[in-house]
Parts: sequence; C-alpha cells; structure tokens
Amino acid sequence: MESPCKEFMVNPLHTVVKEFKVGKCKGEKLVDGVSIPLVLEPPEGPNKKNDMESLLPALEKNKEWFKQMIIKNSAILLRGFNVRNAEDFNDIVEAVGFENIPYVGPAPRTTVHERIFTANEGPLSQAISFHPEMTMMKQYPETVMFFCEVPPPEGGETPIVPSFRVAERMVDEFPEEVKEMEEKGLKYIFTAPAQNTESLVGGGWPEFLGTSDPVEAVKRAKALADIDMEWLPDGSAKMIFAQRPLTKVFNGRKGRKMWFNNVYVMYAYKLNPVVMMDGTEIPEKFVKRCGEILEEESIQYRWEKGDVLFLDNLATLHGRRPSLPPRRVLAAIGN
Repeated sequence: MESPCKEFMVNPLHTVVKEFKVGKCKGEKLVDGVSIPLVLEPPEGPNKKNDMESLLPALEKNKEWFKQMIIKNSAILLRGFNVRNAEDFNDIVEAVGFENIPYVGPAPRTTVHERIFTANEGPLSQAISFHPEMTMMKQYPETVMFFCEVPPPEGGETPIVPSFRVAERMVDEFPEEVKEMEEKGLKYIFTAPAQNTESLVGGGWPEFLGTSDPVEAVKRAKALADIDMEWLPDGSAKMIFAQRPLTKVFNGRKGRKMWFNNVYVMYAYKLNPVVMMDGTEIPEKFVKRCGEILEEESIQYRWEKGDVLFLDNLATLHGRRPSLPPRRVLAAIGN
C-alpha cells in the first residue's frame, strides 16, 4: 500500500501532509533547526474544515507520520480544530493509536472519560516545576498529551523544555558532577501521606499504589518501580526509589543525552533531597543552576480553547505556571 505520507507540501522547516497547515504561535522557538512546538492547523482552501470531522480521519490516515513528527519536533500543538471536550480529546488520542498506560504517581488527578484524566489538581496559585512524566516508574510514557478545555484568564501556561539542551549545558558546566551521578545512579526518597492532601504532590500512598492494604501496597510498589517501603508511625510511607538515572539516551533522537530525572522537582517542592546511590549529596549549586537553565531554555505560549498538545516525554520536560481560575486542562499518556 502506498504511504499517505507521500502526499505532502514542503515548508522551509517541515514536511507536512496535505491535511494540515503549519501555523505559528507566540512563544515558539527554533531549536536545532526545528520549531518547538510545531503548530498544525486546518489546511486552507474552499473545502476547509476546522472541526473533529476533518481532524480524526486526518490523524488516522497519517498516524505514523504524526508520531514521527512528535519525535522530530519534540512537541506538536493542534490548534483551530474546535476540540470541545474530554470525549473529543479521547477520540483524538485513539485516532493516533497510542497504547494506553496507567498513570502512577503522587499528583492529584481524576479520571474524566475513558483514558482522559485531569492535569494536576493542586492549587492553581502554585507553579509546577519542570519534569518528565513518571521517570521513576518502570513503565513511563513516551508521549504526554494535554487538552485545554477552559483557558485561564491569566497565567496557567504549560511551558516545555528540550531535555537535550539542559543535559548539554549541565555537562558543560558540571562535567565531573554529571559523570559521578551518571556512574553511581540516583536515589529518591519520597514520603507519601496516609491520606490525600491539597498539594501538587499530595496523593497519599493508597491512591499512589491503588490499594489501602499495606501488605498489597508493598507488593505493588515493588512491581511498579522496585520501590522499597518503610512505614512511619503516623501511617505515612517512606518510598525509596533506588538506582535511577540522571540522563538517558533514547533511540531515534540523534543519540543525544536527555535530562531524564526529577532532581530539581524534589528540590523545588522541598521534598527529601535526592542523593547518589552511595549516599553522596548533590551539591546545592548544581541543583540551583539546573533550575536556572531550565528557565532559560523554556518555551512558553498561551493556551487557547481547544488546543491539543503532544509532547515527546523522552525529549521534553514540562511544568505549569501559576494561574488565575478558572483553568481546566485534561491529560492523557501513552506509548
């Protein structure tokens, strides 16, 4: 069968199938020759359709091309297709053919429709630091997807950072420290409460592990991510994630080292500090400088109603800016 990707128009930066037009958004950046995010809009012409009726068949026809473009550009923003709700968003995710994987982690979330859940429900007044999704789990998603149902009146952006740029700069500025952490590996210690709390990482261990039975929780912790559990007198659990990487190299991404860790998140949230496997502490200046580089390399744009964002989770970090209400952004993950 002839590949639908042979039908294309050429843009100076992208090869795009005829069902889409390359757009622009304020805040996008050109990084190593590609636009991040790549903005795709409905095509122009007398028969132009800017709704789900045209979007779903376009994605189904060109799903392999679309997935490759996510990897090439690290992020794709679908804009102008009048995506309305969680049901539409779920149909989009299914049309591209992403394998569903369950979310595991401490962020407070609620399932909305089938595989669609809320983005972090922590207080909108608080920022979410840059991170890849579920890096400490055995199974982490290759793709993270967001849908803006209600754009915030002010703030609330979902900024992204090319992971390779962070790795390059940290290696350049801290070559010995990075080498030591890569060789030894990292150990994260996270204390999960017995019940959910109103915070960005407030999910209690029963929600985190999907059971309120301590015996079953220990089994699931081992199965999910080789987590060691230590029970504390107040019913909370110390979760120890051992031998985690600082950087990783993934296939199909030019052999680049990616900044694939949660070191700065743990520091920013004032959680237990990350240490190396032998107990060596990570220098504070290293972590602070990492935070500065994340901001310097960040890419930020304003949400518009109906936007759908696809992120290569292996090559980008994402966060959230503080926001005025209302803001409703939904999420999905997959491979």
